[in-house]
Amino acid sequence: MSSQFLFATGIENSNPTIQNGKERVDELEKCGHYKHWRTDFDLVQELGISFLRYGPPIHTTFLGPGKYDWSFADETFGELRRRDIVPIVDLCHFGVPDWVGNFQNGDFPALFAQYARAFSERFPWVQLYTPVNEMYICAEFSALYGWWNEQLASDQAFVTALKYIVKANVLAMQAILEVRPDALFIQSESSEYFHAENPAAIKPAELLNAKRFLSLDLNYGRRVDSEMYEYLLDNGMTREEYHFFLKSNLKHHCIMGNDYYKTNEHRVRADGSTTASGEIFGYHVITQQYHDRYRLPVMHTETNLWQGPNGDEAVQWLWKEWANVLRVRNDGVPIVGFTWYSLTDQVDWDTALRENNGHVNPLGLYDLDRNIRPVGEAYKQLIHDWRQVLPAQSVCLQVPIILPSESDEQWARKKKTQAKQAQRDKSTAPANTPSPEP
Repeated sequence: MSSQFLFATGIENSNPTIQNGKERVDELEKCGHYKHWRTDFDLVQELGISFLRYGPPIHTTFLGPGKYDWSFADETFGELRRRDIVPIVDLCHFGVPDWVGNFQNGDFPALFAQYARAFSERFPWVQLYTPVNEMYICAEFSALYGWWNEQLASDQAFVTALKYIVKANVLAMQAILEVRPDALFIQSESSEYFHAENPAAIKPAELLNAKRFLSLDLNYGRRVDSEMYEYLLDNGMTREEYHFFLKSNLKHHCIMGNDYYKTNEHRVRADGSTTASGEIFGYHVITQQYHDRYRLPVMHTETNLWQGPNGDEAVQWLWKEWANVLRVRNDGVPIVGFTWYSLTDQVDWDTALRENNGHVNPLGLYDLDRNIRPVGEAYKQLIHDWRQVLPAQSVCLQVPIILPSESDEQWARKKKTQAKQAQRDKSTAPANTPSPEP
């Protein structure tokens, strides 16, 4: 069994549609992963990384209800298993198959749960999942800003997308747990903060600071703030839909993954409009806010910065984020992992994937020719230096991960049986029995 701090990277499988659904932005294609996936896995190992945020492209894998094309997933996940790289499986990253349409489709949650179950049945050795990546951002960019997928821009469309996206995540977790009772779910969600520019902006900033928690509140079955409850109901969520989230109690299987970039903090004007503020509080302060709210183990699931003209900008950002992770940990927050995202440079991140310009953004540990960047060298050294230090701090802060090569061993089977029994015990407990906090 592997008990270690989760140093990770990711290979992004974003695939939203733009141009009113006419074009799909497939980041795996743009970054050359379909051609170079074996090399990319080599690079992961070259860095000394054992954990990889990774998933099959949903739009070419999920062909229809009960219909799947597993050919690419079979090859790639077979190779990850052979290499003993632990995937954190990213099943839905900003897009859905054409036949599903978009996130306004009320059938999406149940369909996605079928897909998640089918994946977990095909790859039963997989234990770690991010069923839906950045649920809040996905709903916001698709249905509030009008950038992707349905390209709508209203509170009603946003609430519709949000409730279906989070319900899809919850149903997917339930489906996966029926197949793999000891599965763990790492919610990769953007951590935001809104700063009031002047006294007149305090109220709109407060509303935005309440709104940022909506996806995780619903996902974890936490009662939303009263103003947010009115906002949800005013924009189409029914009481029955709201109560679905309160009743789903899967928090004890979750790690709160939070993403932090320089763009995650905002200045709010009196009219409620926002502009980028740059880093003011930083990862440490904002993560503490999220942890105070949910009381879950934490993983830093995404960060990056452009390699700029000096060549060391990304390296300095890595150091700063890592210092924040250590500060969070030393303040008593159980933080179990850190991620530079992603393995290679991205394409068209500078327009938030709204435009197919083919602009290469130098954000990766490697460039698109698969040459290591300075931040890749720095991350490799950081992992080497800290890998053995962190687990010694507390055995309670380690995640019990079953490595792919160990999944068929007797002790691992016993662990799965115990998890299944614990689930049965929980389901037969009286309804008013309080669930233990993780």
